[in-house]
Amino acid sequence: MKTGFLRLLVVPTVVGVFVLTAGAAKAQISLNYDDLSSFEEPLAFEIGQATVLVGGVIDVPVKLTVDDSIFHGDVDVSLVTNLDISIEMQLANRWNVGVSYFGQYDENRNDYEDNVAGFVRTSWGSLIGGNVDGLVREATRRRRAVGNSNLAFDDFYGRINRWGGGYSGRFGPAILTGIADADGNFELGGQFQRPIGRRDYRFSARVAKARYLAPDGVTDFETLGAAIVGEFVYGSSLFDLGFGYENLQAGPIDLNRWYISGGTQTKIGVLSLSAAGHYGELDGTSEASASLGMRYDIARGLSTNLGVNARKAQIARDGISVVNEDETSATASLRYSF
Repeated sequence: MKTGFLRLLVVPTVVGVFVLTAGAAKAQISLNYDDLSSFEEPLAFEIGQATVLVGGVIDVPVKLTVDDSIFHGDVDVSLVTNLDISIEMQLANRWNVGVSYFGQYDENRNDYEDNVAGFVRTSWGSLIGGNVDGLVREATRRRRAVGNSNLAFDDFYGRINRWGGGYSGRFGPAILTGIADADGNFELGGQFQRPIGRRDYRFSARVAKARYLAPDGVTDFETLGAAIVGEFVYGSSLFDLGFGYENLQAGPIDLNRWYISGGTQTKIGVLSLSAAGHYGELDGTSEASASLGMRYDIARGLSTNLGVNARKAQIARDGISVVNEDETSATASLRYSF
């Protein structure tokens, strides 16, 4: 299966994003691309003419890892914190200008990562520049699961560069987002969401031209992918399903990948539960993952979280390891979000 039909899909999508900008309204910008996120509304206050929004998470996880179905004593206790800040002010012409910042520290990895972006928001939509590589993914992905659940492989392998620029705008019940980097890679996506009767429906689509660096650190694949997601909400329960296709090319290597992911989550009083599964094939070899999550709300912003996650995909072609993942883990944590 070649990439011709994907290119036919990409071209009209690119045109559609920019033709429809004439009717756009503002769309929210978030630089948190991690699965650890606050479920509380951010704190808001004013400094002079600027409005500041602040949110964050403090998490203390205990992680037990099992490799090859044999427990070998890997237990990690660490501290993870993140901070999300947005500063925005309105100009005399009623344009809003601002900057968003997200930072996360992981004690286990002894690593601090951050994203920053500036934006200009008008009645026609928002122009954005900075570390915006995850914006389209966040706008079109399946809903984040609860607790410490994290479903592996539920995305394209390919990624665009961290630095880039693009546009995001709302058109009634629809939001369109397009991002491009300096190397000519891009992601385009849209979502449509509205209630019908007592039920809420959301549909999203995403296409991406990107790159994927294999585990050997040398082989660099060009990728082209397309994915769709459908979501259904009734009462306190949510059900969603996603399909994706991706083509990977590096020299004479030409691989095709497809996958399907689905899950459900519900809330019963102070208890939230989620379950999800994934199956796909890369050039005929399978990849699979599953996750279970639970969150128990103790007080405003304070919760106990559990998660069990499993993933397996060991695929090599022409002597090159394309993906090498095989892990099962259980994580419990005490979390405070604001």
